Amino acid sequence: MAVVVVESPAKAKTINKYLGSDYTVLASFGHVRDLPPKDGSVDPEHDFDMKWEVASDSKKHIKAITDALKDDDTLILATDPDREGEAISWHLEQALEKKLKGKNVSRVTFNAITKTAILEAMKSPRQVDTALVEAYLARRALDYLVGFNLSPVLWRKLPGAKSAGRVQSVCLRLIVEREMEIEAFNPREYWSVVAQMETPRGQTFEARLTMMGGKKLDKYDLANQTDAEMAVQAVSSRALMVNSVEAKPATRNPYAPFMTSTLQQEASRKFGMGAKATMSAAQRLYEAGYITYMRTDGIDMAPEAVMQARDAIKAKFGEKYVPKSPRMYKNKAKNAQEAHECIRPTDMFVSPDKLKVSADDQRKIYDLIWKRTIASQMEAARFERTTVLIGSKDEQVELRATGSVVTFDGFLKVYDQGRDDDDDEDSNRLPQVMQGEALKLAPAYEDAFGKAQGEDALIEDEKAGIRRCPAAVMSENAAILGAQHHTQPPARYTEATLVKRMEELGIGRPSTYASIVTTIQDRGYVRKDKNRLFPEDKGRLVTVFLENYFRRYVEYDFTAGLEDQLDDVSAGSRDYKEVLSRFWRDFSAALAETSELRITEVLDKIDEVLAPHIYPPREDGSNPRICPVCGNGQLHLKTARSGGAFIGCGNYPECRYTRPLSAPDGDDAAQALDGKLLGYDEGMQVTLRVGRFGPYVQKGEVTEDVPKPPRASIPKTWSLEDLDLDKAMLLLNLPREIGPHPEDGEMIESAIGRFGPYVKHLKTYANLPSVEDVFTVGMNHAVELLAQKAARGGRGAAAKPLKELGDHPDGGAVSVMPGRYGPYVKWEKVNATIPKEVEPEQVTMEQAVEWLAEKAAKSPKKKAPAKKPAAKKTAAKKPAAKKAPAKKTTAKKAAPKKATAKTPDTEDGPGAEE
Repeated sequence: MAVVVVESPAKAKTINKYLGSDYTVLASFGHVRDLPPKDGSVDPEHDFDMKWEVASDSKKHIKAITDALKDDDTLILATDPDREGEAISWHLEQALEKKLKGKNVSRVTFNAITKTAILEAMKSPRQVDTALVEAYLARRALDYLVGFNLSPVLWRKLPGAKSAGRVQSVCLRLIVEREMEIEAFNPREYWSVVAQMETPRGQTFEARLTMMGGKKLDKYDLANQTDAEMAVQAVSSRALMVNSVEAKPATRNPYAPFMTSTLQQEASRKFGMGAKATMSAAQRLYEAGYITYMRTDGIDMAPEAVMQARDAIKAKFGEKYVPKSPRMYKNKAKNAQEAHECIRPTDMFVSPDKLKVSADDQRKIYDLIWKRTIASQMEAARFERTTVLIGSKDEQVELRATGSVVTFDGFLKVYDQGRDDDDDEDSNRLPQVMQGEALKLAPAYEDAFGKAQGEDALIEDEKAGIRRCPAAVMSENAAILGAQHHTQPPARYTEATLVKRMEELGIGRPSTYASIVTTIQDRGYVRKDKNRLFPEDKGRLVTVFLENYFRRYVEYDFTAGLEDQLDDVSAGSRDYKEVLSRFWRDFSAALAETSELRITEVLDKIDEVLAPHIYPPREDGSNPRICPVCGNGQLHLKTARSGGAFIGCGNYPECRYTRPLSAPDGDDAAQALDGKLLGYDEGMQVTLRVGRFGPYVQKGEVTEDVPKPPRASIPKTWSLEDLDLDKAMLLLNLPREIGPHPEDGEMIESAIGRFGPYVKHLKTYANLPSVEDVFTVGMNHAVELLAQKAARGGRGAAAKPLKELGDHPDGGAVSVMPGRYGPYVKWEKVNATIPKEVEPEQVTMEQAVEWLAEKAAKSPKKKAPAKKPAAKKTAAKKPAAKKAPAKKTTAKKAAPKKATAKTPDTEDGPGAEE
């Protein structure tokens, strides 16, 4: 029997069904080798020699393959059809080199895990593609050289920075620059005027003023309220009629099928799914055989798939939705490694309602892919766009109304792409109007004017019949409205718009986007809030440092050019060591230039560049760099012993003013209270202090004998102005002893912790509703709260599952459990954290088994539960259980029983962009 190796057990299980008993299908669980995370793994001095090592988790997978090959003479490498898949096959060949002597080794690829595709692939075996492997080696070496040489520079010269990466840092620069654009943006005022028109038949529609005084209006021509008021008067004082009606037919063609980047963008727009979650769901759909390979730059579709899509459209929607000839989309792939087709369903007749998966995220992604694919082969949508021009006889004013109506929905019956920003196109249907008809003004804007007016604004009734408020002017009959607008800054990036921008610039490749966006968030450089990406101060510092000392390596053109060179390597037209040599020559010189840099120089430079951000103008016009506490010290960027940066007064230690780089509103007012004397206790001063982590109270002063005097943070709900000695002592005397527990006599305490106010007994903690309860809660209430927590599953008590999933394939119950640091799945002694993007209630057994297998693979000590069912068997059966691992049959069964532990979600393998 031939031994077939793929990446994951889920993929192995599906393929095994199609190949049958003549093949042994095993999983490598992703890459089996990687560069050790230490200096010297890539040696530029010796022709970029790369030292690889087999991961400890991978040794058992290699052994399973080796055992299976003892009696089989054929190894078929069937990893994914891209550069990363080619690299996994190459690593397997290298790791098994000694065992493969005299064996037949071949490589097969298929773009979809279907019986037809797999059997066809088996008929056309080939050898591992050297060009694709070299492209992988070049990319891996570049990422290593940047990560392991630039990151230490950051650690030494910029305390608090964690890492830098070849593409990661450029992506971060995009987000930081966008934030700086927003901060530097100066809004510009402009006004618009609209009127509600009524036809002779009593139908109404809205028209916008486009010409006044015989001159066409540009966006900023109505610059203030006075201009808008004049425009409202000009329209209201004239009789209006229809000058022209123009109706034009228009068509809209469908969108191309998905490739990796467009799928990520659309999932973000429609579902708020991050790139990582999108690719994870798509990976499982691919391994189950529902979709084609999901890492691709290609948008073309196989001819047989096109014809099947046309048949499915005809069957489901009718012949009129099928175009006369198939639609062909040009492939955007620049190189051989992305030569496969678009992301599409493997069977066009499997509509989303027929999909046999329980995971909600997979259903959503499949729904998107199916609709987009089917729509791409449907008829165009047809519209009728109408433009009506309305004017006065003296030609002094003109208004325009536009509208469109769908005359044939075409592909829109199935799918319409989401948009990142609002579209100004008016899609409302206009009423019937005819040229030369007189139109009347109809009241319609009373509510809109009321919203603009607000509760406190004054309405003035002028003699000219104009009603005004600060943000709007309206005709007396409420038929004409002038509204104030301000230009808006560019929007912050979402994951969708960031991926789109990276694609436009040629930065990274489809399979890297998910890992890059995830990495900059994990590093604390960027945070995601309401689906928008905000740079953290740490991310700003790293970007400014790199732009000033490694500018070339965060330039968009340079990074895109390097990607093109890597594409040339994968196409076989460029030597990869030549690319590495040229890069390393200049990069090592840039590294050498920073060796003499002092931290103070770096901080002064960053202080200068970030000044507009960290020292914003003050309302009173005073110097923003003057310390608000002492009044004469200059504010400077400083570093803390523990790492990180903050703003501090130059008069330290006489003035202790400090604040974070991004000072919250009201920071200066809080700092003015720093050092306030609240009173005395036991002869020592009790003072209010304001530190980098917020306000606190302190008893006594720091001395050599008492380096850490008693301190306590002030709750956010307490007013600093109202803080007195009594309240301060309440905080300093925490934890408060409530009394001995009636059952065991152990003390019950109340205090304020990291997660808020609580009561505690031994190892059981119970939350309190408010901070004030810490000082007032009595024994009865405390015992009741602790008992309730114990019953729910607090510390020291068995937690109650959130959801029971059933029995694991290897035996034993699998449950979804609540945890202090988030929900997790539990099986025997193995606990696996549930990803943040997955709701606990939606976890499926398939997902749980996958996470548990991954956790077990990372923690060898916790593998015992898998053997537990065998241990419970009778003595007569124990010997057979012990002998089983030596048999080849065990190796065959191992793959289907485990879930994916190392699915290659990143193009560059473990450690990419580090």
